Amino acid sequence: QVQLVESGGGLVQPGGSLRLSCAASTSFFRSYIIGWYRQAPGNQRELVAEIRDGGSSNYGDPVKGRFTISRDNAKKMVSLHMNNLKPEDTAVYYCNARIGSTYYWGQGTQVTVSS
Repeated sequence: QVQLVESGGGLVQPGGSLRLSCAASTSFFRSYIIGWYRQAPGNQRELVAEIRDGGSSNYGDPVKGRFTISRDNAKKMVSLHMNNLKPEDTAVYYCNARIGSTYYWGQGTQVTVSS
């Protein structure tokens, strides 16, 4: 079992920045692909970004060039730096850890982009 705790959400104006953090409780952190997903009301959950041990990463098309994901294996943490935020980025953001077909989810953190 892996517990994931997100932090860093909040209210920000369009064009602003936020950093989300995800702390994981597992001795095998490096074995997991860690990702951020988001879900807006009425929408399906979608991939924002994910990162593997070693640093290779993937991004969802809507956030490419604006968001950056990073991981610190020693601290068992993954961060998502979000720049140039837009109202359409408003959603609950979830941290995800996966290995093979096994997924773990955090409780989510709300990000609201509004003036």
